[in-house]
Amino acid sequence: QVQLVESGGGLVQTGGSLRLSCAASGRTFSRYGMGWFRQAPEKEREFVAAIDWRSITYYTDSVKGRFTISRDNAENTVYLQMNSLKPEDTAVYYCAVDRGAYTSYFAAPRLADFGSWGQGTQVTVSS
Repeated sequence: QVQLVESGGGLVQTGGSLRLSCAASGRTFSRYGMGWFRQAPEKEREFVAAIDWRSITYYTDSVKGRFTISRDNAENTVYLQMNSLKPEDTAVYYCAVDRGAYTSYFAAPRLADFGSWGQGTQVTVSS
């Protein structure tokens, strides 16, 4: 079972930036896709970005051009660089690891495709 620990959340003004990190342990990290999801108050958890085992990325439309997902296999860490933040980006952000190895993403992955989740980190964007 893989363990995931997110960090880097906080309070930022509109237009600001944050970098989230997700440290993974307990699995051969480089073989698995990783995803970032978010959940705003009273809303369902939604997909934000994913990176497959080859570091090919996929984003939801609302964050394209503003967010960048990346991974460092030597450090077993995945990152989410968030720029030009908007109040609607306010949410708890979760990282997750794909259930299957060597998965590629050609469309937004489902939450059910991911088997292990971190505890989440709060991102608040003030207007």
